[in-house]
Amino acid sequence: MTQVSGSVFDRESGGLAVVTVHVERAHRRVWPRTVLAAVAGRGLRSVPPPMLVLAGIVSVQIGAALAKGLFPITGAIGVVTLRLGFAATILLVAWRPSLRMPRRAWLVVAGFGTVLGVMNALFYEAISRLPLGVAVTIEFLGPLAVAIGGSRRWRDGLWALLAAGGVALLTDGGGHVSWVGVLCALGAAACWACYILLSAKLGAQTSGGGGLAIAMAIGGLLILPFGVVESGAALVNPVALAAGLGVALLSSVVPYSVELEALRRIPPRVFGVLMSLEPAVAALCGLVVLGQGLRPAQWIAICLVVGASVGATRTSDPPAAAES
Repeated sequence: MTQVSGSVFDRESGGLAVVTVHVERAHRRVWPRTVLAAVAGRGLRSVPPPMLVLAGIVSVQIGAALAKGLFPITGAIGVVTLRLGFAATILLVAWRPSLRMPRRAWLVVAGFGTVLGVMNALFYEAISRLPLGVAVTIEFLGPLAVAIGGSRRWRDGLWALLAAGGVALLTDGGGHVSWVGVLCALGAAACWACYILLSAKLGAQTSGGGGLAIAMAIGGLLILPFGVVESGAALVNPVALAAGLGVALLSSVVPYSVELEALRRIPPRVFGVLMSLEPAVAALCGLVVLGQGLRPAQWIAICLVVGASVGATRTSDPPAAAES
């Protein structure tokens, strides 16, 4: 396992700067060694790392757009149920984790899984009410707050003010804003911050991806009753199942794989700067895939948050150490 100070990576796997994140590297094979797996591995290694990071970001946002298109069939919580269920199944099959863990490890895994489930539920409720770019930009305040929260330097205060100004522009009265959606996005941001802080403990208490797989299953089980109540039989609709699998692959499996490969080959700060583009990419995906246009003030707001994120990443203290 490698500990990186300076970047956090997302969703079930993603993020920002000045934060310690544990990048779990497998010391044993995860997938059976097939010709397809070997070809895929060589393919990833042939792609420049910045392109891998951007591919991961685009994959996450296309997954979110696909999820939003599924809302009329299953509802937001139903999509979360399908996403977490499929992602947990894939990870459990891949890692085959042992359930024999110390009590402290179980507490960390359970807490991580709970945050994971609630974060996804709040985010999907947010994008059901807000344009994708707006929701992602507000949610991005979570890792940004963790990045600059412990700093006493005046310039980090400026990045915080810049981000706050961006959010104020996003919610400006130039058009209808769903305040329920804004609150859900802020709740998702708070959960993302907790996710980042708990990821360090998860990496310390578990090895490989087993802890993440179990946490994903816990998050899925936590959301399952709400998904059943909201969606009922729609959860087993063939179209919903196929789309749910696509959302899980695009939002979890693909970005996890490409970002992990990128982190092996580029400095953490470069990774953090590239990840700071996520709100802008989300806005573009919302425009292209969902036809969600934004007002000029909202584009400026997104640029302010991206600028704050890049600034916090570039001016962060260098990592103290790295351990393998």
